Amino acid sequence: MGKSAMARASLVLLLVPFVALLWVASYNKTDPAIEGIPFFYWYLLLWLPLSTAITAIVYFANRK
Repeated sequence: MGKSAMARASLVLLLVPFVALLWVASYNKTDPAIEGIPFFYWYLLLWLPLSTAITAIVYFANRK
């Protein structure tokens, strides 16, 4: 697989946060709570750095 094909394949990584946040039924609950913070909130906050990291990986893979 050449560099350009691998770079295009890395675009699939952008679907991970999209699907994870679009499927609300998977995280629409309160347990397990971390230090009183319901699962719903800390799950969404967890995806902020994860989405940033995934976007950076895809950006650097596709940079020319």
